[in-house]
Amino acid sequence: METYAKALLYAIPFFIVLLFVEILYGYFIKNQKYTVMDTVASISSGFTNILKDSLGLGIVLVTYPYLLKHLALLELNATWLVWLVAFITIDFAGYWNHRLNHKINIFWNQHVIHHSSEEFNLACALRQPVSNLIGYFSLLLIPAALLGVPNKVIALLAPIHLFAQFWYHTQHIGKLGYLEYLIITPSQHRVHHAINSEYIDKNLGQILSIWDRIFGTFQEELDDVPPQYGVLKPAATWNPVLINFQHFWRIVKDAWRTNSYWDKVRIWFMPTGWRPADVVEKFPIEIIKDVYDFERYKTPSSKALNGYVIFQLVVTLGALMCLFYNYATIDFNNRLIIGAFIFIGIYGYTTLMDRSRYAAVIEVVRGVLGILFILFFKVGNELNEILSFASLLLISYFLVTIFAAIYFTFFENNIVKNAKID
Repeated sequence: METYAKALLYAIPFFIVLLFVEILYGYFIKNQKYTVMDTVASISSGFTNILKDSLGLGIVLVTYPYLLKHLALLELNATWLVWLVAFITIDFAGYWNHRLNHKINIFWNQHVIHHSSEEFNLACALRQPVSNLIGYFSLLLIPAALLGVPNKVIALLAPIHLFAQFWYHTQHIGKLGYLEYLIITPSQHRVHHAINSEYIDKNLGQILSIWDRIFGTFQEELDDVPPQYGVLKPAATWNPVLINFQHFWRIVKDAWRTNSYWDKVRIWFMPTGWRPADVVEKFPIEIIKDVYDFERYKTPSSKALNGYVIFQLVVTLGALMCLFYNYATIDFNNRLIIGAFIFIGIYGYTTLMDRSRYAAVIEVVRGVLGILFILFFKVGNELNEILSFASLLLISYFLVTIFAAIYFTFFENNIVKNAKID
């Protein structure tokens, strides 16, 4: 986990810089693909994902080293060949993992967050899950284990393979000629994120486009079918935690409501979106019928609220960077406490973005607890070694959070009800 935390110290700033480049490019060519609320929601989703992973929260069914020890038929030497084999097997496993996420009801829950943005830009690439609490990806790496690919090669290539999927989440790059036959491009991935009937569940590859062509899931971006983004059952919230578990909660309710015991079991493993017939009849769910004409999710906002949530985003980024930078010196219990405050903070300000009145309760309670933990339990004292008045800054931050939550919920909320939607 410490190695992962160090890698994030370099990866996060790199991604943020690329986001700014795309935002500035869209501004100068007068073709902006970003809105404040959607962008904050996307980046915040990425924060929850890396926080969960860096804290090691989850259950791994089987590790790759275990599979390698018990299944290896060969022993590849550390040459260019082993790196090539490792890359191909990781990409092959990634394709099938992605396909399972799209095709099986319960697996869709851990992937829906990535498709939930109704925009398509580099920020939406950061919409990654916290609901993938059971790790099974190593099972898809059995071919690599059989070939004897060393664990250190997989451990190094896996994050690089993941980070390499960031760049093609953009609308500013057109088709790339012959590269379209070799790798996943922005054009192909626009198709993947689209909810047009022609594009649903297509282009599931991650780096190489060969798998889609072999297994029949390839679809070219059509000039006369402009991609429309989001999910057919819109998330209708900026809160990444709620988005992560919406689909799971729908399955739970459907399994409870159906009268068929067989349906209560099989609903989890049926094709994505499948529901028992008796539940469909009694509890219909609205889905988007016309992808070119539907109401995209927006909430009343203001320049003040936009500025405040951007402020919260910057503070959250700073807190994460401090956590990762001091990862080795912060004990596990304090990591969990700091992680909990960051996580609840994200939940709080994204709920505030939704204009939900209970956001004030979350933020006030978090602020009061934060001040108490600093004053009486000395949480965050490690930061005083870096900056002598760090504790005072943290207390000031929590006070700002408390007053801002009350103001935006009970005062400004009434002012902007009839204001222009941002």
